[in-house]
Amino acid sequence: MTDISEKTVISEKTVTHPAPHRTHAVLNQSVPRTDVNEFMLDTVLAEGVARHDADWATGELTDIGELVGSAGFQHDAELANTVIPELKTFDRWGNRIDEVEYHPSYHRIISAAVAHGAHTSAWENPKPGANVARAAAFMLFSQVEPGHACPISMTHAVIPSLELQPDVAALWTPRALSRSYTPELDAPGKASAIFGMSMTEKQGGSDVRANTTIAKPAGRGGPGADYLLTGHKWFCSAPMSDAFLVLAQAEGAAGEGLSCFLLPRILPDGTRNVFRIQRLKNKLGNKSNASSEIELDGTVGTMIGEPGRGVRTIIEMVSQTRLDCILGSTAGMRQSVAEAVWHARHRSAFGAVLADQPAMTSVLADLALESEAATITALRLARAQDNDADEQEKAFRRLATAVAKYWICKRGPHHSYEALECLGGNGYTEDFPLARRYREQPVMAVWEGSGNVIALDVLRAMTREPDSVAAFDLEVNLARGNNPVLDQHLDRVRRQLGELATLAPADAQLRARTVVEAMALALQASLMVRYSPAASSEAFIAARLGEDRGHEYGTLPVGTDFAGILARA
Repeated sequence: MTDISEKTVISEKTVTHPAPHRTHAVLNQSVPRTDVNEFMLDTVLAEGVARHDADWATGELTDIGELVGSAGFQHDAELANTVIPELKTFDRWGNRIDEVEYHPSYHRIISAAVAHGAHTSAWENPKPGANVARAAAFMLFSQVEPGHACPISMTHAVIPSLELQPDVAALWTPRALSRSYTPELDAPGKASAIFGMSMTEKQGGSDVRANTTIAKPAGRGGPGADYLLTGHKWFCSAPMSDAFLVLAQAEGAAGEGLSCFLLPRILPDGTRNVFRIQRLKNKLGNKSNASSEIELDGTVGTMIGEPGRGVRTIIEMVSQTRLDCILGSTAGMRQSVAEAVWHARHRSAFGAVLADQPAMTSVLADLALESEAATITALRLARAQDNDADEQEKAFRRLATAVAKYWICKRGPHHSYEALECLGGNGYTEDFPLARRYREQPVMAVWEGSGNVIALDVLRAMTREPDSVAAFDLEVNLARGNNPVLDQHLDRVRRQLGELATLAPADAQLRARTVVEAMALALQASLMVRYSPAASSEAFIAARLGEDRGHEYGTLPVGTDFAGILARA
């Protein structure tokens, strides 16, 4: 009998197939990095959680780490970014619905994040370490799928602004605190809510005071009253959120000027508010998260806070989302390091495993140090947000959050690129997650204030809140006396801050970026000295502040404890 697996009879002739060619065997490729616990593997994150009074959350964070490290969650992350949101302006019968359709994977991801409190757990159960636990959860989810983090962040950030209008907060805060997620806007009995925000307009951008959207009172006017809004918003992220905070120019006897309004998608009577999605933005990254332009035309919104005080009202939300930009960039750095180290430990070239070759070892260790410094800084800032913060902590976080947002978010894109390069050609393909991460990282630097906006905000804080400068100086100098290079840098920062205060406004703007960068490195180096092993902090300081510091990753000094640094990665 003929073995048909080896021979085939064609027109009464027997043809013998050749054995499979050996090039079809997959050799020297890394195994899939799946079914790992992202929390348990992240030594720096776990240490920070324990250090900042959030060790009570270790159990849930371990569960999250297992979830986001699973093959299923990673596949959902890929699907959410390849089957991207689609705008449905009308239904099949011609009714205007203004809905965005997402792949089910996106809803599974955001539902899991809400269930684990990555949105509002710190408000739900305020206590020492609450914001640290929430930050860690947020970073773990964002490490694998960052797009969904935008509405998660805005839902967290809206609470302080809502509290400025107690009657409105009584209706909406319980919905924001809910651990359930229902994607349908008009689902019967829906008791949860996801929030968004929309400030910028095409003629103003970051200059929100140039907004032209008009709000006319529907009745008496004033705080807590309904207005009818008409205008165009250039960027509205996550348009399928249940409610938004928006800015508009209030008119009427109850008060005028740029004011803040809560705009629901569904009105109390169950009808749809006017919320015309004009188009979805075709973004560089952040593909799973729909961003849109919207038209308001007699749209109902409730005034939050005082008339003419809209920026002051919504800035409470902005300050929270700025911290989440830091968390998001930091989560991206962790993903980049984890993927790069994994690849290098499973692939050989020129007779040795990549991770054991000195040039690659130096790059990986440098990337790991950047990630460690960002993580330590992010968690320190999160701890300063807890409700037991004293006045000095509040002053510190006011300035330090802006400083860290500027620097960490700017470091994100180049960090992800260098990690991508560690994977070679694989890193450049969309089949591996670092191509997606490379496109994602710039959004954190742009969102809630790009570089110049943040640097100018630091200048304003120094002028208006001098206590924040003193609090920042006290924090960074806690590490003085441990490293002479750091001590010299701390002296330099003090001189720079003193000189900045004497400059004319135009000259101060020209110096702002230089000073903010120096402040950020002082903060990171100080925290590394206090919280990281000496080998890590000394290498970080030498590479970032030393005379021989390089401008690229992989320039750590000879004698660095590469193995010890990478063991923490």
